[in-house]
Amino acid sequence: MINFRSHRISFAAVSLVAASVMLAGCATTASETGSNSGDGTGDIEVWAHQGSDGENAAIQAAVDSFNSMQSDVTAKLTLLPADTYTSTVQNTPNSDLPDVLEMDGPTLASFALDGKLSAIDEFVSDEVIDNATPGSIVQGTYNGTLYALGMFDAALGLFGNKTLLDSAGVTVPQSIDEAWTSEEFTAVLETLAAASPTGVALDVREDYGIAGEWGTFAFTPLLQSAGGNLISDSLATGSLDSDSAVDALTTFASWKAFVDPNADGQAFPAGRTALGWGGHWMYPEYSAALGDQLVALPLPNFGDGAKTGAGSWTWGMGAGTSQGIAAGAFLDFLLNDENVTAMTAANGAPPATKTAFNANELYASGGPLALWGEQLANSCPASAVTTECVAIYRPATAGYPIITSEFQKALSAIWNGSDVGESLTNAAKAIDQSFADNNNFN
Repeated sequence: MINFRSHRISFAAVSLVAASVMLAGCATTASETGSNSGDGTGDIEVWAHQGSDGENAAIQAAVDSFNSMQSDVTAKLTLLPADTYTSTVQNTPNSDLPDVLEMDGPTLASFALDGKLSAIDEFVSDEVIDNATPGSIVQGTYNGTLYALGMFDAALGLFGNKTLLDSAGVTVPQSIDEAWTSEEFTAVLETLAAASPTGVALDVREDYGIAGEWGTFAFTPLLQSAGGNLISDSLATGSLDSDSAVDALTTFASWKAFVDPNADGQAFPAGRTALGWGGHWMYPEYSAALGDQLVALPLPNFGDGAKTGAGSWTWGMGAGTSQGIAAGAFLDFLLNDENVTAMTAANGAPPATKTAFNANELYASGGPLALWGEQLANSCPASAVTTECVAIYRPATAGYPIITSEFQKALSAIWNGSDVGESLTNAAKAIDQSFADNNNFN
């Protein structure tokens, strides 16, 4: 599916209700609520959010297959509207949550701190946990406890139109290590714009909204590649507004002269730009438009290695479940190769299990998105970014809503001409004040 706002990566779901930002001090921790094992029989409730028709069908087929293959447990699936899914979970009393639920990766920490989740490692088999990709483990872990595992991940990078790149004499990187430096990338944009009848070279999907979760997901990697970050040790000051972060976003703002505003969403597939900043969900449309002239490239390297965003929806257990064994059996089944492959065939996402990933024709060695698959194989949490790490998951903190909200506002202001240093400093101060007011969301 290509429509960003309704795609299963569903960045809009990160916007939790305002009360979630003030949950410290009034939350019940997940360890306090616990879960009951049950006897492995009976009904279990399963919540998921509505995605594309293909995704919805894949989940329903998995539930139907689980119910038909055995008679001990009956899973009952409820699909909830995507736009209100996260707030529905946030506003549901913990005891009324389902046995199994889906959640967007950046919301996991908030749900865990608010006592809405149960640890899953006691109920999900070791084989399933061992088969999870490193990124799935990173995203599903909060304060050392595994709360969730995903069927799929997200991939992000640059798309290139080989015909236009070749005609302008631009040589593209063939590996992550060969990623353009920020200076080289700026020079490439100048070259491509000069060679193009449109006078532009890059699509950054402004139609998604720079002042939205797309802004955080897509462009935080620039900070991290430059040595900055959204937050470090519960402080944004000194990281988000560091000199390296200011330099990175100053460069980012300078690219606007080469960007197609993309009001119709067709800037890259229609050939108005030679490069497109994008995610895996764009691949089907872009591949159909460009065929074998479509290439996948890493994002620019600002000094500390090329970085990229990662993370998507994941599956866990509600804190109030009395059916831990049955819920674990369902999760084991949901995360098998057949179901994961069916889901990723529907949405084009990289599988979040090792066996399904290795068998995937898009991301495995030799596939058209193999480079993006390599990025995900070198993943890390935002709290432990290294030069070697490439794919970075958004901060695992219940304070994430305030982090992303302030960064989005700063990024949008910078893109529209505001002072970079001032914008980032104001964002950092607002984030730090919220963390101070909420005991660092611990």
